[in-house]
Amino acid sequence: MKKLTGIALLLMLGLTAMAQRTTHVVLITIDGFRPDFYTDPSWGMVNLRMMKEHGAYADGVNSVFPTVTYPNHTSLITGVAPAKHGIYYNTPFEPAGATGLWYFYYDSIKTPTLYDAVHKAGKTSANVIWPVTVGAPINYNIPDIWPIGKKDRRELMPSVSTPSSLWEEVQANATGKLGPLDFTMEDGEMIMDENVARMSAYLITTYKPTFTTLHLACTDHYEHEEGRDGFLVRKAVAGADRAIGTILEALKRAGIYDSTAVIITGDHGFVDIHRTFCPNVLLAQNGLLNNIKAGDWKAQFLASGGSAFLFLKDNKDVATRNKVISLLKALPADQQQLFQLADRQQLDAVGADPHAALALAAAKGVTISGTDKGELVKAAKGGTHGYFPNFKEIQTGFVAFGAGINSGTHIQEMNVIDVAPLIAQLLGLSLTADGHAPAGVIMK
Repeated sequence: MKKLTGIALLLMLGLTAMAQRTTHVVLITIDGFRPDFYTDPSWGMVNLRMMKEHGAYADGVNSVFPTVTYPNHTSLITGVAPAKHGIYYNTPFEPAGATGLWYFYYDSIKTPTLYDAVHKAGKTSANVIWPVTVGAPINYNIPDIWPIGKKDRRELMPSVSTPSSLWEEVQANATGKLGPLDFTMEDGEMIMDENVARMSAYLITTYKPTFTTLHLACTDHYEHEEGRDGFLVRKAVAGADRAIGTILEALKRAGIYDSTAVIITGDHGFVDIHRTFCPNVLLAQNGLLNNIKAGDWKAQFLASGGSAFLFLKDNKDVATRNKVISLLKALPADQQQLFQLADRQQLDAVGADPHAALALAAAKGVTISGTDKGELVKAAKGGTHGYFPNFKEIQTGFVAFGAGINSGTHIQEMNVIDVAPLIAQLLGLSLTADGHAPAGVIMK
């Protein structure tokens, strides 16, 4: 009897080990994701709280600077900061003025990503609207892109999806024919996150990719409108939790639930705002920024929410840089309190854009505008991000659950660049990164 019991125990241990082997990873970002969404039950994220209680979670995750969507999503899949991967902002600096172009294209990334590592290992990947993925080496790819000046993503999707038939395939099998408002965030609707989840679930059940990424954008959209709290924000957070549930159900239908690790994280937190600071107005008032389109300028700021980065027409023009600093320091005390200066040494320390002469890091409650007209300081409402990542409200969150994840692991603090090394380790991939998988998350 003892012998049979011993054999049964060995079989049970073996089956457990097999069940915990990680053969698939799903990485989900909730744009504007905050730790209180899963630590405070009033946010209603029942799926995520279950994952937190039976998996690993962090009290806070430090973003890269600026704390905006595209740089941080790229750091999540590379494990390095913007200075290395090359996605410095959501939109590239355009010396002749912004045209509405974003960093849509994968060839803008200067370092290897998890998609590269998966492809090199001969495994498959899938994606639904992860930033900077047009042209990425992803087997089943619906990238994040939209026509400049428009909100409807449908127009470009047939030409940028991989394979080219995928856009029609997911509509035929996952969502039904999408209308003009079905892939946008308008009028308080959450249907975009719902459709992103349905598409992702279809790709999981049909193709069982080794690595799947999806980006849920609605929460960020409504935090911009309402700030950190509000009816539409809570509705978006609940919708994101339902989207997570859709993915968990798809993993079960695909028969890979027990061999999949699911990671929920984000790109930044959020801050309520009440004032806008417009530093380009100061430059225009002092003859340093006359006509951008005509090339008549010496200095200009690229605004990025709670920050702005100074560019010089001549990178060696120390006199203009010093004049900008002097103008900022000569402002009245109440205006100087709206921001802090970050010099080149500080930017290098956090891996920010190596081409900027300096940056302004807004105080909490302040957003920075790129306009060069109107008042220097004006009222604002809603919420934003982009701040220097050195305070709690701008941190994002992290929950990991499933195969290979240690249940009950509590991380006090980690960084977005730690996520890619964690996934690479779970899947046995080779990836050179500056981040490190948080201790204790992965089962040994």
